[in-house]
Amino acid sequence: MGYPFSSVRSGYSFLILFSCLLFTSPVDSSALRPKSDNNCSALNHFHDYKSKCAYLKSIDPCASQGFIDYLSFLYCNFDGFPLLGQSLLFLWLLVLFYVLGHTASEYFCSSLESLSKLLTLSPTVAGVTLLSLGNGAPDLFASLVSFMGESKGTYDVGLNTVVGGSSFVTCVVVGIISVSLHRRRVRVERSAFIRDVCFFCAAVGSLALILVYGKINLWGALGFCSLYAVYVVFVYLSWRFGGESCEFDVESVHKRGSSLGEPILEQRDDLDEDVVVVVDDGRCYWKLVVWVITLPLYLPRRLTIPVVSEERWSKPIAVASVTSAPVLLSFLWNWKRNPTSFEAGVVYITGCSVGIVLGVVAGATTKKSHPPKKWLLPWLVGGFVMSMTWSYISAQELVALLTSLGYIFGVSPSILGLTVLAWGNSIGDLITNVTMALHDGDEGAQVAVSGCYAGPIFNTLFALGVSLVGCAWEIYPSSIVIKTDPRVLESLGFLVIGLVWSFLVLFSNRMRLGAVMGIGLLVIYLASLSIRIVQTVGDSH
Repeated sequence: MGYPFSSVRSGYSFLILFSCLLFTSPVDSSALRPKSDNNCSALNHFHDYKSKCAYLKSIDPCASQGFIDYLSFLYCNFDGFPLLGQSLLFLWLLVLFYVLGHTASEYFCSSLESLSKLLTLSPTVAGVTLLSLGNGAPDLFASLVSFMGESKGTYDVGLNTVVGGSSFVTCVVVGIISVSLHRRRVRVERSAFIRDVCFFCAAVGSLALILVYGKINLWGALGFCSLYAVYVVFVYLSWRFGGESCEFDVESVHKRGSSLGEPILEQRDDLDEDVVVVVDDGRCYWKLVVWVITLPLYLPRRLTIPVVSEERWSKPIAVASVTSAPVLLSFLWNWKRNPTSFEAGVVYITGCSVGIVLGVVAGATTKKSHPPKKWLLPWLVGGFVMSMTWSYISAQELVALLTSLGYIFGVSPSILGLTVLAWGNSIGDLITNVTMALHDGDEGAQVAVSGCYAGPIFNTLFALGVSLVGCAWEIYPSSIVIKTDPRVLESLGFLVIGLVWSFLVLFSNRMRLGAVMGIGLLVIYLASLSIRIVQTVGDSH
């Protein structure tokens, strides 16, 4: 979500800390239970860290999607120092938000932009396919992990993240843009707005039907996901034959995004250059400190994700990345398998062999001065696959940590998905779209408002749809049974109310953005969130 060609999203993820502290309300942690006999609901019956640690050692990990068992990490290592352990988990939460956002903006979206140029896609098609995929990458991977992870009980996290993010963008972001531009009386393009709102309402209605019915099979999931293809075709036909202006110019979005500022923890991709520290400039010391702190987060991705852009090209790092990528994939394939088994050995040998061959070929066919000009597609596909791999790993850890925090603090993970995870994935939309609307004139305002609806449509139909398809494929021909919190339907209802309010106010005001529309949207969002939190707190009593 948002315009990730700007890396603003990753830095602002640190604001999520305040969200964690504000909304850790006590609720019944059994609201979300993995479908396993060995779940963590019994932790409520133990009152000290030693007994909780002993219980966790006697069962399988509760939140087992991630590489780390966060519950055992806390209860078995910080007896007597609970505040220190909890602080470390919150710090790691911020790090995961940063890695997910930074990977999406710096690697995933860079590959998508290059693929768009190489395939010579029209701006409109690129906007509603590759650009939307880049925008919704964090939501997509969080949804995939929630539905397809080992703990299937995290369905609610994925659903609430999509609904919460859509509500935040269409109510809060559009509301702030409307209030900020009320003096300029900016007009929104009528046909584009009607199209986006109608498709979004159809998407929300389809999702509501799935939740009410309580289950969906593979063909239903494919039908739900294919609605996004219908939207893409409709957008293209509107632009091609209807005279509608192009709203998704990838190049212009990239230029706008690059001028929005640097994130708090921006990483430069020039490890091959010397770090020069100017003694009389204190800011250089700060940059050096930040560089050292973030190096462990940056280096593994840089050495496993092929990058072939002119600005970030380095032949030694490129050769190292194509060599290391298959090794990383073989490790992930063997994860949680017996590392001494014959099959694991074959996978490791294959990964290392493929990596060596690719490294030799890359070293022989590339130059030090510039990235390759021929056979560019394999490089871009490799960068796309590995950036997608790292995004999935980050989202996997993020969902596992949020589920663990739910058990630790007695907070329903569905609420954490509706607030913390949704806000973390959407904060870039707020910063980027508002800045674009304020500083890029009427055209920038039109692009920002259009993006506020196109992004949630993608997340609802494609991100959630792909998750449903993947989950249904695993159990075909059976159907997925979705036992979700009925209050998700209430959140969907408020989302539709926000869309209807925007529709009515804009048409009554001749498609001009104004304060009435913006304030109304903000009130609707706050009302929805407040009711959900009050209901959740009431459940604990």
